[in-house]
Amino acid sequence: MTRFEWTGPATLRFEDVLEPVELTREGDVWAAEVDLPARLRVTYHFVDAGGEEHADPRNPDAAGPNRSIFTTPGLDPQPHWPVVGPDEVFDLPSSRIRWNGSLGRKTVRVHQGGEPVVLLLDGDDWMYVHPAVAAFESAVKNGEMPPATLVFLPTPRDRDAEYSSPGLWQAIRDELLPLLAENGVPVDLEKFVVAGQSLGGLSAFRAALDFPDLVTKVACQSGSFWWARDLPQHGLSLDGPAGGDIAERLRVLPDLSRLRVAFDVGEHEPRMHRHCEAVEELAAQAGAAVSVHRSPAGHDRAGWRHALVRDVAALLG
Repeated sequence: MTRFEWTGPATLRFEDVLEPVELTREGDVWAAEVDLPARLRVTYHFVDAGGEEHADPRNPDAAGPNRSIFTTPGLDPQPHWPVVGPDEVFDLPSSRIRWNGSLGRKTVRVHQGGEPVVLLLDGDDWMYVHPAVAAFESAVKNGEMPPATLVFLPTPRDRDAEYSSPGLWQAIRDELLPLLAENGVPVDLEKFVVAGQSLGGLSAFRAALDFPDLVTKVACQSGSFWWARDLPQHGLSLDGPAGGDIAERLRVLPDLSRLRVAFDVGEHEPRMHRHCEAVEELAAQAGAAVSVHRSPAGHDRAGWRHALVRDVAALLG
């Protein structure tokens, strides 16, 4: 059992893996004993009686100003991700590019490193909540990957719509990549890596099918491969056919031999497994070079961030 404490009445909430837990008063503190899985890295926070969200003041490992990260004892560390407090403000990537195009106005941030370019979907999270620049620079310094340029694509206002449409990748090909080149960031497509999580992972992998000359290296964490256009709620259901629309497409694709893809999904998101496994197996059968990992986490960036650096490094290697 793991003990969590707060300074007043509150609810303890975990990202994805556990139901909320009400704290009970014990003298001057409110506390809860929680039975956690043996292998787990999870984001959590407290919600006080007024609805305010708080990081855990007893835990130095934060994810933004109102979230903390808990890791069960004995779990392998995430070596390149520094422990940062909830009040720490990260240095933003050095360059900022205004992209006014078919998708509206977007501000793209660029950390200029080496020749390979890595496009990070949901870049806001990797800039403001999880210090991706520091993690990748640590991996470079440790000799695990070559210096790379990181391009942070902002999180779309409507993730469901933008990440389920090929229009995003047409705009990246026809608008963003030329804009990057104009700003001193040429993209060598032979070394171009795309990384995404959840719906972003679905989008990144689908880009390799829709635009095979653009995307040949994909790092995909917990890809939403349950998505199917004909399902209720605009395709948002985990109860449909395994692998959703992507699996249907993979069954008829002739050749994915140019594609390298690194898949990861959390040990503690079991409803995702049959969908991810279907896509992993079909992609390999279609000729893609596939690697598969399972992280000790749920549907949670606390787990995805280790896979992100590890898998991008492998794809660049």
